[in-house]
Amino acid sequence: MTAPLMSLTWTDHVTGRQGFLVVDRLVRGVSSGGLRMRPGCTLDEIAGLARGMTMKEALHYDPQGRYVPLGGAKGGIDCDPRAPGAYEVLVRYLRAMRPYIESFWTTGEDLGLTQDLVDRAAAEAGLISSIQAVYPLLDDETAARRRLADAFAVEVDGIGLDALVGGCGVAESALTALDLTGVPYAGTRVAVQGLGTMGGATARFLTRAGLTVVAVADIKGTVLNPDGLDVEALLAARDAYGTVDRAALRPGDLELPGDAWLAVDAEVLVPAAVSYAVDTTNQERITARWIVEAANMPVLPEAEKQLAARGVTVLPDVVVNSGTNAWWWWTLFGDIGPDAGEAFAHTRRSMRALVKQTLSRAEADGTTPRAAAHAIVADRLPVIEERFGWYQ
Repeated sequence: MTAPLMSLTWTDHVTGRQGFLVVDRLVRGVSSGGLRMRPGCTLDEIAGLARGMTMKEALHYDPQGRYVPLGGAKGGIDCDPRAPGAYEVLVRYLRAMRPYIESFWTTGEDLGLTQDLVDRAAAEAGLISSIQAVYPLLDDETAARRRLADAFAVEVDGIGLDALVGGCGVAESALTALDLTGVPYAGTRVAVQGLGTMGGATARFLTRAGLTVVAVADIKGTVLNPDGLDVEALLAARDAYGTVDRAALRPGDLELPGDAWLAVDAEVLVPAAVSYAVDTTNQERITARWIVEAANMPVLPEAEKQLAARGVTVLPDVVVNSGTNAWWWWTLFGDIGPDAGEAFAHTRRSMRALVKQTLSRAEADGTTPRAAAHAIVADRLPVIEERFGWYQ
């Protein structure tokens, strides 16, 4: 693949903190990718995520769909979202990025930020919306914006639909892998790193499918119960950053160090927090059969090679966590309506087909699922370019 179309670094004139924007490519003049805020965020990290967004968009290309995939992009700010003044840094970043957001970068929540916070900061920065660059591509902008707003207003069991669809896609990816290998849901154990939006929803959907979540990890450490955790109680006891109030733990729930989730006796690991969580050293502790990447880039490439050599299958982030982004556009462009049942059904159907295609391609090519996903993207990008050109 080619170098990014655009890469820039912003320095906050008040705090000296840096932010980044990488546009990997444009399709119909627009790109898509969230904005993350975390201490230690780097330009290289954002470039990798932007490339991943290009892949996610291409993987969901359906010539018959109303949603036509956009290009890939990503934004990042090197700042702890909990730090005093972090919100003001976010507003200044968005104010600086306003020309790009107005013209060709659609963005939204990512690690460290909620959509509500992004929306509030975007309004303060003078933006109409964090996705306003896509509005000229809509057949009926008013109806489309109303449809998306209605979808964001939908709640399921007290949780917003927008906070659930991504986890639905991650869970369906894991379930598809189990189905293809004939592994029953009952008795299959899961460990989840991160109980925020993506990790929490994934834990909920997997539990309701009949799997047993035996461990969850947050910033305070790992909570383990070999007989299964009360996922709903833990979700109810978490704060906005996915940290669980330990007062909600039951007798039998054990508190372990933060990295203990890696070595938990479970068949499925779901890293759903930070990037680069699994490296060449700690991968040796993993005994799970599948790693399902709910987070972006949680497994380093060299570690993934080592895991593959040990028979551990990594279901890649570009496939697994692509459901949230796709749901925004399916809804906005009108492929689905603002309805939870319709959203979950479409997400499950699309993710199941994509995971099946990825795993089948991996088996046929004798490669990893990530290499197979890259191959599928390599097949689709020229088709998208032929239809829409590079920048048009």
